[in-house]
Amino acid sequence: MSKRSRIFLGLLLIYAVGIAFVLYRVVSDLDPRYRESAEESLVETSQLLATLVEQDVRDGVIDTAHMELLFRSAYAREFDVQIFSVKKTHVELRAYVTDRHGTVVFDSTGQSVGKDFSQWRDVMLALKGEYGARTSLDIPGDANSAVMYVAAPVRWINTANGTGTTGGGGEIIGTLTVGKPVQSFGQFVVAARSRTLYAGFLSVLAVLVLAVTVSVWLVRPFGLISDYAHYVKAQQGFHPLRLLRRAWDLVRAAYDEMRDALAGRNYVADYVQTLTHEVKSPLSAIRGAAELLEEPMEEAQRQQFLGNIQRETQRIQEMVDRMMELTALETRRVLDNVQRVALLPLLEELACASQGVAAQRHIRLTVQAQADATVEADPFLLRRGLSNLLDNALDFSPEGGLIELGLRLDKHWACITVCDQGPGIPAYAQDKVFEKFYSLARPHSKKKSTGLGLSFVKEIAALHRGRVELGNRPAAQGSGALATLWLRLAPA
Repeated sequence: MSKRSRIFLGLLLIYAVGIAFVLYRVVSDLDPRYRESAEESLVETSQLLATLVEQDVRDGVIDTAHMELLFRSAYAREFDVQIFSVKKTHVELRAYVTDRHGTVVFDSTGQSVGKDFSQWRDVMLALKGEYGARTSLDIPGDANSAVMYVAAPVRWINTANGTGTTGGGGEIIGTLTVGKPVQSFGQFVVAARSRTLYAGFLSVLAVLVLAVTVSVWLVRPFGLISDYAHYVKAQQGFHPLRLLRRAWDLVRAAYDEMRDALAGRNYVADYVQTLTHEVKSPLSAIRGAAELLEEPMEEAQRQQFLGNIQRETQRIQEMVDRMMELTALETRRVLDNVQRVALLPLLEELACASQGVAAQRHIRLTVQAQADATVEADPFLLRRGLSNLLDNALDFSPEGGLIELGLRLDKHWACITVCDQGPGIPAYAQDKVFEKFYSLARPHSKKKSTGLGLSFVKEIAALHRGRVELGNRPAAQGSGALATLWLRLAPA
């Protein structure tokens, strides 16, 4: 892996770890913060209702008649409120009142009247004049049934023994506890988590795009710094002007490289350089033959050199044509003409069409299939890709050899194989067979092709969301190459 790729992946890894840590802290902190906010509201509500209950204390006895009317009316109210993404239609607040012994004398839900709540934390602490709160499950084992409770003491001032007003002190004669189901504000927690994760996902996508751009101009300076350090170490003595001039040249080179990379010029330059290298050989042969034709020679030799010129010209023409096809294919992002294609009839048709070429060298073609398979593909491109694989097998097959076209199913994939009995792929060439212009000499003619056929097949496979592989047959099956094209099966 190159230095640029390592640094690029390192930057992405650092960001991924950082954003994951931030999202984890934010998401995990949402629920406690919402609970704290809800508890603060419950504290004020409990104090308010406790004050109302104190207004109805008679001779140290709590009268809950007004509380019953209050909650009966509140529960009967109909409303439709949209709070951001949460819809609210009824009152979920609950409350209960206990006497000085912790016995429930009023419960808005009507389920706990007469029960002893003196051991509950909210009631026990409130009867002592302290802050009491708890969270309990309505249904044991069901976390979604949790309810938050906050209690406030109910006080009574005996005006016969002193002066004062309720709420300013006095004897604690009971407690008022308000409760709120956690699920009611848990909807806001879920919505907040979703929005946070969505924002984090968009942030990751944005940084991926940014990282690609930044890597163009940020990664390159690391290499420039290394080059500059080597240059400084190689200097005999200290020459400030020379070092500054060298640094300026490196910065300017980095800027030019960034500009070219953003404009895609390097990609074009690589294409032109490779094509020029491949065309140089046939052009040299044409020039040499043309120069020899100027000399006196026998007619047989003249025809031979004219044939060389025609052959090399045809080679250049074929190379240019294939290069234009491959370039056009690489610029495509989606398939324009997608149809359902049955693979077995297509393989049989290709085998039949190639019988004439195969018969000239006594090569046999067979088609073996477990069952037919249907894929969604561009029929023209798929035919061209399979034809290239078959032509490649014909070129490397020995006289009287056998070429097997196979079709099998593997879960959601159709696997098309083209197997020959040629010399196979040398170890040094197995990583290069799909490179542009890379070609091996044909055993029978000792000539190379344009080296673009397999690159063409690779692009076709990528457009069809598949893949292509080229290797050697298993040793137990003899020598030969095995080309495999994987295509995703069409839905039924």
